[in-house]
Amino acid sequence: MRVYFDNAATTPIDPEVLKTMYAVMESTYGNPSSIHSHGREARTLIERSRKTIAGLLHTSPSEIFFTSSGTEADNTAIRCGIIDHNIKHAITTKIEHHAVLHTMEALEKAGLIKLSFVNLDSKGNVDYEHLETLLKENERSFVSLMHANNEIGTLSDMERVGDLCEAYNAIYHCDTVQTMGHYQHDLGKLKAHFLVCAGHKLHGPKGVGFLHVNHRIKIKPLIYGGAQERNMRGGTENIYGIIGLAKALEIAYSEMEQHQIHIQGLKTYMQEQLLASIPGINFNGETDPAKSLYTVLNVQFPEMEMSDMLLFNLDIAGISASGGSACSSGSDIGSHVLTAIGASASRPSVRFSFSKYNTKDEVDFTVAKVRELCLVSA
Repeated sequence: MRVYFDNAATTPIDPEVLKTMYAVMESTYGNPSSIHSHGREARTLIERSRKTIAGLLHTSPSEIFFTSSGTEADNTAIRCGIIDHNIKHAITTKIEHHAVLHTMEALEKAGLIKLSFVNLDSKGNVDYEHLETLLKENERSFVSLMHANNEIGTLSDMERVGDLCEAYNAIYHCDTVQTMGHYQHDLGKLKAHFLVCAGHKLHGPKGVGFLHVNHRIKIKPLIYGGAQERNMRGGTENIYGIIGLAKALEIAYSEMEQHQIHIQGLKTYMQEQLLASIPGINFNGETDPAKSLYTVLNVQFPEMEMSDMLLFNLDIAGISASGGSACSSGSDIGSHVLTAIGASASRPSVRFSFSKYNTKDEVDFTVAKVRELCLVSA
């Protein structure tokens, strides 16, 4: 058996998405910027996809801008949101994705902003009182807090953050790469200025995503070169990726409730089986299902001789997962997320992440293999 439990990194593409993309690849090759019939046909498909996505998210098509990835969307929101609005103070956490952290750090290094980090507890939960203090103590801030952490799964309260940002006239960017298509996002009610999506996290194609820019805020392009995306992103649109992304999101919304139940069931079952099978097992991040992304389970194993080889041995055993350990020194290339929440540097951690295609039999297989590895290296 070969088990894929690394869906937080990327998901297998849905066959219906592939079918939709293939049909367009075979018949539509015009440049969407061309005014002839071939170009107009391509443009129509892109705008239809934009309308589909906007309808699912309860927003206007004019607020959806297609990008090459979630990383590009994050960079656009952060760089343009800060520079175009002359923001001098930014707030984030030490467990954000590097698309956010490295962008913020680059802006700080360039002398454009002062960067503050919100306090977190040992499970990665945001200290909202500290967030409010930071908002009070500084002039208008740019706040970037992810909806769900990609390594440990802990969720932030988007409504609460949105209310705080509104109260202090802050700009709010939320990295929703891990939750878009897995949770309902009503952008007509949510008080966020920027949200992002990457198609390959929800059984869509790689190389495409989108940035939601609320109508209350205006920014200039990050990428210049053409009038595409209503003058907001130069470059010929990835028509096949855009159509695949829209189809994937459409499928995700139509099946969301049943998949939440199925995947949460797998996660809970794996937690129970690991606790029953391996003494000393722990879990990184929030374990309350209401506060944790249901697709991610981060497992902290007991100390073992083969800590550095655990992921390699899991791969040999037929299990694809990801993870590592907290950094034990400044020169270590470990998990910045686990380090930030104070996880033990001597105990290996593995992130198992699930999708609608995973099964209970795969969980049983994985738990049995993990137990074997732990017994061998005890």
